[in-house]
Parts: sequence; C-alpha cells; structure tokens
Amino acid sequence: MIQEITIKNFKSIDQLKLKLGRVTVLIGENGCGKTNILEAIALSSAAASDKLDHEFLASRGIRITEPQFMRSAFNSDDLNQDSDDLNQEIETSFQFKNDKIITYNLQHDGKPYSGWVSKISGISEEISEIKIYDTLFYRGFENQGIFSGLSEADHVQQTIKRHIMENSDNLTLKKFLIFSPENSSLRIFKEEGQIQPLGIHGEGLFKLLTVLNAEKNQEKIQEIKEKMQLIDWFKDFSIPDEFSLNQKTLKIADRYLISRKQKYFDQNSSNEGFLFLLFYFCLFISDNTPKFFAVDNIDVSLNPRLGRRLVQELVQLAQKYDRQVIFTTHNPGILDGLDLEDDQQRLFVIYRNQLGYTKARRILPPKPLEGQEPVRLSEAFLRGYIGGLPKNF
Repeated sequence: MIQEITIKNFKSIDQLKLKLGRVTVLIGENGCGKTNILEAIALSSAAASDKLDHEFLASRGIRITEPQFMRSAFNSDDLNQDSDDLNQEIETSFQFKNDKIITYNLQHDGKPYSGWVSKISGISEEISEIKIYDTLFYRGFENQGIFSGLSEADHVQQTIKRHIMENSDNLTLKKFLIFSPENSSLRIFKEEGQIQPLGIHGEGLFKLLTVLNAEKNQEKIQEIKEKMQLIDWFKDFSIPDEFSLNQKTLKIADRYLISRKQKYFDQNSSNEGFLFLLFYFCLFISDNTPKFFAVDNIDVSLNPRLGRRLVQELVQLAQKYDRQVIFTTHNPGILDGLDLEDDQQRLFVIYRNQLGYTKARRILPPKPLEGQEPVRLSEAFLRGYIGGLPKNF
C-alpha cells in the first residue's frame, strides 16, 4: 500500500503531501484541486508504465492539455513567455508501506508533437548497486560496439527503469486509473474501452460479468448479487446462455414482478443507480481490476442514504480484496459512511490557500461536547464546521 504521496509543480498544486489510508475521501469546493491530485497520480502511473503518449494519458482519466497548463503557473508571470519556470519538472513521490520511496520527474520541452519524458529514482540502496554493476557491465562491452549509439548514462537509466518497473510496488501504481463511470457507457454493453477489463467510464462491464459468470467458482458473481440487494426492488440478474456478440443483454429480475408474466427487463430499462452499484461491486470484487485506483464523484446518481451504505460496503470490500482507493465527492451523505476512528479510513478537505495553491487538511474524528451526541460528518460539512464549502457568497 501507498502511505504518502508528494506532488510538486502540477496544475494548481505547488507542493502537496497526502498521507493515504486504505480508503481516502476528498471533499472541497469546485475547482479546489481534488481531481488534480488524482491526475498527478495517474500521470505517475503512466510514467511507471513508460507510456506517456496522449492516448494513454486520456485513457487513464487525465484531462489532456498543453504542457504549460500541466505545470503549476504560480512561478511564472506570463504563461507565454519563454522562461525557465515553464521548463520546471513535475515531481511526484510515493512512499510505500515498506518505507521505500519512488520518485518520478516529468519534463516536456514544449515543442509541437513532443511528449513527456520521465526520470525515475528511488529504492536508493538497490539503485546504487545497480549503477555500480551496470556501469562496469557497460564499460566491459562498450569496446565491442554492443551499446553503439547509447551513452553510459542512458544505459544505466534504462536499467534502473526496468528494475523499478518490475518492482511489486511500482506494479501496483502502474495500473492506477481514475474511474468516472457514465450512464451511457454502463448502459450500452456493446462498447469496450482501451483499458481492460473496465474502462474509466464503465466500458467493458458486460464482458467482465460474463467472465465472472463463466468461472467454475461462482462465489464472486454470487457476492455481487448479494451486494446488489442494497437496491430494494432487486431480486436477481442473469446473463442469457444464448447471448451473441451482437446481442448483449442483462436479464434483471424485479421482486415486485415475480408473479407477473413479464418477470425480467434488461439494462436499458434499469435505473442509473442500479448500473452504478453494479459497476462498483464488479470493480472491487474482480481479480482482474486494479489494486489501487480512484473514483471521481462517487456520489453520482445515488440517493444520499444509499451512498452512505455503499461507502460502508466498499470499505469492507477494500479490506477483503486488498484494494486501496481514493474517492472524491460533493455529497454530504457519503461522509457518514466513513468511520474515522479507523485509521485506514481517512477524510481530507482540499482547498486553495490565499496564494491559490491546492492544500489538504485531514479531518479527525469529531469529539462531542459532554452530554451531547457527536455531530454527523454530513451535518458538520453542511454547517461549514469542517470546511470544503465556498466562502465567497
């Protein structure tokens, strides 16, 4: 698991440290930088995979823009001027549970059609040994022309990259995605995204369900069905055996229609909340989905009370299936699903300080006054006790 993230020089972030739990929730007013934090992690994920092209970044959930707008603008008076500030590196560091630290430095020369370039450092003792042995290895074969056209420094850096990219901690980061499911993608089963098994907008949901349904061990598909009982009217769903590539349909049973002639309906007739819950439970329960990911606006299309219960269920699933997740939300009801007495469940208020920098403040469990019940987090949020609300009106 990742214990701490440090982000420097990215969009609205000048410098930010965030100590994560297993489940971390970010709240704050619109434009405070919640999604910027997620994008900085996703950019690091792309660097960890050594795939920094625009197509790969977009499929990870990053809002692609010009390089000067990806960097923090706080150190430059004019975005159009050719200054050293515009060539500053974006830097992200990740401290893992084993206290190892991996740092990514990303640079872009600003030229048309150029891409981002990353340098990776970390695991200092191991890398020091790699540098020594690889330098000797390089020099030993250089005279034979084996490394023609590749400098000693480049060769050592490539070796370090391969070592870190194969590191288990880095493998966790490589698969990080920012999920932002959309009703249209969840409802249209014909579409599949570039990312497998689930795309950032929910593409691939039907295929993942068919894979889970085809497994000899039906425990996971049954667990998903049990979790879906959060929907009052839901009884069951099934995937017809006769489905074809051109006819992808989920048969959904409504408990109120059991005695009727028409007992089932398909996903096109289901409500949005059902599809979003189905997506989240598949995301957490499947063995093929990332171990570390984010969900932007977890509250979309959910009743506040359902959102609260969903978070409680996802916290349990995160522990059971060894997931680490970051949620963003504007829905106060989501906060009531957290137990801040559990150190693995953390809540942060993201805000902009007087200089405009994105900052984070952790919210600790509220201490009630003597003889009074503690104020719910949702109520504390709405009353402005914990921040995260606009102050300009």
